[in-house]
Amino acid sequence: MKPDTFKDKIVPVLTILLVLVAVWYVAAVILNTPFQRDMDTRNNVTSTTMAFIGSTLSQPKPVLPAPHQVAQNVFENTFLRKLSSNRSLVYHAGVTLSSTVLGFAFGTLLGIVIAVGIIHIKALDRSLMPWIIASQTVPILAVAPMIIVVLGSINITGLIPKALISTYLSFFPVAVGMVKGLRSPEVMHLDLMRTYNATAAQTFWKLRVPASIPFLFTSMKVAIAASLVGTIVGELPTGAVAGIGSKLLAGSYYSQTIDIWAALVAGSVLAAILVAIVGLAGKIVDRAMGGRPA
Repeated sequence: MKPDTFKDKIVPVLTILLVLVAVWYVAAVILNTPFQRDMDTRNNVTSTTMAFIGSTLSQPKPVLPAPHQVAQNVFENTFLRKLSSNRSLVYHAGVTLSSTVLGFAFGTLLGIVIAVGIIHIKALDRSLMPWIIASQTVPILAVAPMIIVVLGSINITGLIPKALISTYLSFFPVAVGMVKGLRSPEVMHLDLMRTYNATAAQTFWKLRVPASIPFLFTSMKVAIAASLVGTIVGELPTGAVAGIGSKLLAGSYYSQTIDIWAALVAGSVLAAILVAIVGLAGKIVDRAMGGRPA
């Protein structure tokens, strides 16, 4: 790694991370202090300031877990559990991942189809696009139970309902990004295709599609993250027994705040991995199309 790269990219990220961890510790002490003070009063315990702070950062069910408590929980439930264990974060992440990928695939396909239709049919641009935008103003927490109930009434449960909720969130960025990408060729290039007497299909495949690829993969990064959120939200009203959403539910039922934060960390890591995979796929496609490596 070049020194400039380390200085320009790694150092700023690490600095912000250290600041966030420090703020997290301070917030944990402040929020956990009332309970710890009440416990010390009931048990007639007198402790020094440092011992008291240490107690606030080691509570079994804190209001706000300390970073080291969350890190320990993540490590134990990731590396020290069997993959088939109900306490394994890898197992729950795998269950959530399956619905996320399926919903992302549906959403990407739907978004591309909608974008192609809007580009070629002006009536769809005027009639469909406003409804697509309006659909995203409806809270997903209101839509998810409706989808679960409707599909459950026709005996469709499990993976499909969660994938459809994921699709609802993921198709929008793909549709908007592809519309912008398909419209990105300059007028001069379109006129040149007409000069060559190119058909509409040739213009589409040889000019509009290649121009839209960068927009597609940029929007897919947003879509895959939104797809993961949709899957987790879809797991909540179903009372799922597996998945990151189920870990959040179980943690809230039993006031296991450390488990809740560990599940959130697992979801964040999974989202980062998925976005990185989409970004890598975008670079591979870009190079295959003759793009210069960044």
